[in-house]
Amino acid sequence: MAKGKMYVDGICVPFDGEKNVLAVIRKAGIDMPTFCYYSELSTFGACRMCVVENEQTGKIDASCSMEPRDGLRIRTNTERLLKHRRMILSLMLSSHCRSCTTCEKSGNCRLQELALRFGVTNIPFEDTRPHYALDETSPAIVRDPGKCVLCGDCVRVCDELQGMSILNFAHRGSNVQVMPAFDRPMSMTKCVTCGQCAAVCPTGAITIRNQINDAWKALHDPELRVVVQIAPAVRVALGEAFGLAPGVNVLDKMVATLKLMGADAVYDTTFAADMTVMEETAEFLQRLEKGGPFPMFTSCCPAWIKYLEKENPKYLHNISTCKSPMQMFSAILRAQEKEGGKKLYHIAIMPCTAKKMEAAREEFKHGDQPDVDLVLTTQELIRMIKEAGIRFNELPDEAPDMPFGLGTGAGVIFGATGGVAEAVVRRVMESESRNTLQAIAYSGVRGMEGVRAVELPVGEKTIRVGVVHGLKNARTLIAKMEAGEEHFDLVEVMTCTTGCVGGAGQPIGRREQKYARAEGLYEADRKTLIKSSQHNPILKALYEKLTPERAHELLHVYYPQPE
Repeated sequence: MAKGKMYVDGICVPFDGEKNVLAVIRKAGIDMPTFCYYSELSTFGACRMCVVENEQTGKIDASCSMEPRDGLRIRTNTERLLKHRRMILSLMLSSHCRSCTTCEKSGNCRLQELALRFGVTNIPFEDTRPHYALDETSPAIVRDPGKCVLCGDCVRVCDELQGMSILNFAHRGSNVQVMPAFDRPMSMTKCVTCGQCAAVCPTGAITIRNQINDAWKALHDPELRVVVQIAPAVRVALGEAFGLAPGVNVLDKMVATLKLMGADAVYDTTFAADMTVMEETAEFLQRLEKGGPFPMFTSCCPAWIKYLEKENPKYLHNISTCKSPMQMFSAILRAQEKEGGKKLYHIAIMPCTAKKMEAAREEFKHGDQPDVDLVLTTQELIRMIKEAGIRFNELPDEAPDMPFGLGTGAGVIFGATGGVAEAVVRRVMESESRNTLQAIAYSGVRGMEGVRAVELPVGEKTIRVGVVHGLKNARTLIAKMEAGEEHFDLVEVMTCTTGCVGGAGQPIGRREQKYARAEGLYEADRKTLIKSSQHNPILKALYEKLTPERAHELLHVYYPQPE
C-alpha cells in the first residue's frame, strides 16, 4: 500500500493505504462533491464533480480515479474547477425533472444539495429530453427515469454487492438510459426488492414506495386499534436523523413518539425474534437427528427467499420453515385479536424495503386480510416524526408495552450480520455461562467479512455454521457448496451487507455508520438481563397456552416448492 505525503490546497496531508486522492482530500477535512462515488463500490469516475487541479502540470483530473503520489500538489477549489462544477450541475439540471418540492427525495437529494451549495439557480439550456413514465409496479420501490443523472450507482450496487444485475445502461450518446433489460417493469424482472439501488441513488430516480399517508389515515381513524412493532435494527439508526451518533439506542423514545402520534400499543419485534430462535433451533436439532437436509438456511430475510425462488428454487427445501420475526409477531397478534370492539390495524417499522413485499405475499394473508397491514421503513417514520413537529430528543423515554415488550439479548442482535446464527447457537449450546457466551461471540460468527465459517460443539457433534451477507457472497457460497469445497449444517444469509442495520429503509450511511449500528445492537445485548431466548418469561407463558400443533400452524410457513 502506498505511503507518503501530498499537498492539498497547500496543506501537507500524509497518506497510508488510501485508495485514491479523494480519500486523502476527505482526510484533510474537505468535503469534495460527488455523485457517483461510494467507497464500497468500484470507481466509476462519470460525474466529474470531484475534479482537482494539479499545481505542477495544470491538468484537471477526477480525484476518485487518481492514485495518491508522494509529493503530489493539488488544488480543490479554483476558478476553473468552480466553473466546471457549475457547468456540470447546469447540464444535469437541464435534462432533469425539477419538480423538487413534490419529489420524494426533496430535502435529501444530492443534486438539490449541490445546486444550492454552488449557487446554480439559472439553467441556460433548454430541456429537450423525452419524458418517461413512472414504474410503480414493484411493491417496494418506485423508479422515475426522468430524474436519473446517469451516475451508475444503482447499476454497480445491484451487480457488485448483490450480483443480480437487474439494472444497466442502454442505448448510446444522448439517448443513454439506466433501465432493466428491454425496459421491463421492475415487477417483471428478477428483482428481490432489497432496495439497495434506492439507497445509493443520489436523486429521486429510484425511491422507496411511500406509504406514509396510509399510516396517518390509520392513526387518525377512531374505529381502528393501531398496534405497532419495531424491529431491532431500527432503534440504532433512527436517532441519526435527529443529531445522535450511529448506534445510539432510541427504542424508548420511539415508543413515546409513536404513542404521541396516536398508536394504541407499541411492541418490540425482539420478542418475536426470540420466538424465531426457539422454532428455528427446534427445527435445526430435528434436522441434525434426521440427517438433513443440509444446510438449513435461515428464513428471516424475505429478499433472500425471493432470490431462491427466482434463481435457485432447488434450495427452497433447505430454507427453514419458520416465519420471519415480523410475520411470527403478526400471526400471534391476529390469533389473540378479540371479537368485537375496534378493528386491529397492524403496522411494522422495519429497516428493510423487502418487508413491504413480504407483507403482501399470499402466504401471509387470511382471505383478503394481510397479517401485517402496513410496513413503514425507518426513513418513512423519520419523515412522519418531522411532519408531526415532534421534538424527538426532548421526549421522555417510554418502555414498549406488555406483554410483547420484553425481548432477550439474543433477539436484539438479529439486526446485525451473524446475529441470527449466534442466537441459535446460544440456544443449542449446553452451557450458558458468561465464558460460553464470550466464546461464541469471539468464535468468528461476528464480523464484517462477506463470508464467515465457524465450527462449534453441540453435544457430541461439531456443527459447521456459515454466515454470509450480500447476495453476491451468497452466490459464491452456494457455488462452493455445489463444487464440494464447502459444507455447512446451518447458514445465515442476509441480503444487505452488514445485515439489517444496513437495510435500504435505514437512513443512508457509509460503512462506518453501519458498523456503529451493529455495535449498538451488541451493546444493547450486553445490557440485557436475559441473554438467551429460552429464558424469556413472556415467551414461556405464551408457549404454555399453545399446543405444539397450534404453534406450528401460527409460526411456520411453506413456500411453493419446484416439482
